[in-house]
Amino acid sequence: MVNDIKAPTFPESVQDGVIAIWHKRPGDAVSRDELLVEVETDKVVLEVVAPADGILSNLLKNEGDTVLSNELLATIIDNESIDTADTAPVPVTEPVIEPTPVVENDTTLNTATEIKAPTFPESVQDGTIASWHKTTGNPVVRDELIVEIETDKVVLEVVSPTDGTMGEIVKAEGDTVLSGEIIAFVNDTTTNASATESAEQVAPVESLGDAVASPSARKLAAEKGIDLATVAGTGRHGLIYKEDVQRTCSQTSSAVTSVTPTVSKSPTAVVPAAPEGERIEKRVPMTRLRKRIAERLLEATSTTAMLTTFNEVDMGPVMELRKKYKDQFEKTHDGTRLGFMGFFVKAVVEALKRFPAINASIDGDDVVYHGYQDIGVAVSTEKGLVVPVLRNGENMSLATVEATIRDFGSRAREGKLGIDEMTGGTFTITNGGVFGSLLSTPILNLPQTAILGMHKIQERPMAVNGQVEIRPMMYLALSYDHRMIDGKEAVQFLVAIKDLLEDPARILLEL
Repeated sequence: MVNDIKAPTFPESVQDGVIAIWHKRPGDAVSRDELLVEVETDKVVLEVVAPADGILSNLLKNEGDTVLSNELLATIIDNESIDTADTAPVPVTEPVIEPTPVVENDTTLNTATEIKAPTFPESVQDGTIASWHKTTGNPVVRDELIVEIETDKVVLEVVSPTDGTMGEIVKAEGDTVLSGEIIAFVNDTTTNASATESAEQVAPVESLGDAVASPSARKLAAEKGIDLATVAGTGRHGLIYKEDVQRTCSQTSSAVTSVTPTVSKSPTAVVPAAPEGERIEKRVPMTRLRKRIAERLLEATSTTAMLTTFNEVDMGPVMELRKKYKDQFEKTHDGTRLGFMGFFVKAVVEALKRFPAINASIDGDDVVYHGYQDIGVAVSTEKGLVVPVLRNGENMSLATVEATIRDFGSRAREGKLGIDEMTGGTFTITNGGVFGSLLSTPILNLPQTAILGMHKIQERPMAVNGQVEIRPMMYLALSYDHRMIDGKEAVQFLVAIKDLLEDPARILLEL
């Protein structure tokens, strides 16, 4: 039986995706629910898992290819089909006879299990194949990570749906994939082995006359002047991949640099040193996440009347309260640490209740006032900025806020956040202070109409009751859409946050 691997079903707001990474290669054994391929969209990286045990085969999309919603990416041969193929008689002939059993191998591969990109949500258009963890011919087991798909929000893992060997990879690294699109195939191990053995009995001359290599491997070998006969293939039955040629090139370079002076006299073995002071440039394509961030930021600055107002807050009271109760807080709340973000979130929630226009959004010619406070918290990752959302912040305790933010941060850095956790939101808080920023003008997170910027706490001389005191101060910045929010409201909102933080008991008492 043939199992199709399709790209996930993309929502209306997602047009397509990109194959980020195949974790399995054609001929690899895969298990059901094993990560096969990752499809990157402009929102998230979706994982596509194998729907059944078997062998990956017939990859229709390579890494970097663009895929549409539910597009076929690959196929998987299930184990039942492979068992049936194994019981069929295999003709054994002399090596010079026409290799008819190869046709049987092709027929078997056509029943391979498909590996598809994950089903993307409505807000994700497509993804990009980030990294393949398996190559064609590699053995795989069910639920084994095969490929990662990057979107503009998270990286999704695709596992193998069945045991077997990695078959054809349809989407290469960097290819765009769509929801549910086929990105590779998984072949059953026994089928692959029996068919390959038959082919070897019939046509051994092929392996003797020329090395079996992928097109990319042959191209690279020709460019580097590498004899494929000297390359050890890591694929099934010695199939040579591009990576094998690259490894051979590296080994050759190492050998050249370590040979004796008499050997290095050969002009072809000389490796010229880079000129001193050479200025090196490196050009790499943007990731889907980085491109989407760029588009969103440009859209925010070009379609809104963005303005920023500033204030400063004395963090002494919050710091004293935190110092006094942090140990007791951690013991009481199962190890949850008391940080600063919890106080800011609670202060923002209270201020939003007083100024509903700050908690609104613009939809065309309409203004949408939200009767709840969903607070987005910007989290920096290696791949870019993501904004998971605290749902119904007005109902969350200080401990719940701190625990949720900590969980968001760890999962964001691992690329494990879901799209639903990063959509929506009525207001956003970003903290540049963790990187040392003293002052900045944050950019709106559309369609929201305001964003609060936190900064570094720095001791400064301040006039307190006619005396100069050294106080731990933080600059606050509120960027807002002047089309929706008047300057008076913005300033009063920021002052309300300042007052609550300088008297944190009011936050806890909701005064």
